Amino acid sequence: MCEVSEKDLYAVLGASPSDSAQQLKHRYQQLALQYHPDRLSGVCSSEAESAVKKFLEVDAAWRVLSDQNTRRQYDLQRRAQELKQDWPVDSTVHLEDMTWEQDECVYTYSCRCGGRFDVSMEEVKEETERGQQDEEEEEEHRGVVVCCDTCSLSVDVTWSLHSQTHILK
Repeated sequence: MCEVSEKDLYAVLGASPSDSAQQLKHRYQQLALQYHPDRLSGVCSSEAESAVKKFLEVDAAWRVLSDQNTRRQYDLQRRAQELKQDWPVDSTVHLEDMTWEQDECVYTYSCRCGGRFDVSMEEVKEETERGQQDEEEEEEHRGVVVCCDTCSLSVDVTWSLHSQTHILK
């Protein structure tokens, strides 16, 4: 759907991942007014070109972050990218101990900082299928490392391959 780009879309808007949709909208409107090409009359061409580029960047960030589904997908991809930084795993959490959020289609677990760890049903399905296809490895459990949405802690979320089979069919 959307891919994590070189630039942090939240930084483009001067916002943070914890900002509400209304706060993001406000930042977008401020920047759109500031850099919109129609407001650049009488500005030298190099400044106008730079402003148009900034406007397009702000608009692209807003298109992803304004929609709840694309924002969630972007956040998941962003978190996955952050996990490649080899952060230490704070603890192990069993999927059965997490809360299923029907509206968001994710398993959640509260972090001690007040944030949360999220694992989507798609992540569970993909990792479980991968475990079932690995014939050479006879693993009983699968898991993913998940980062907190507000702090630097990460947890290893695990589950039994056998207990998830009924969910995947």
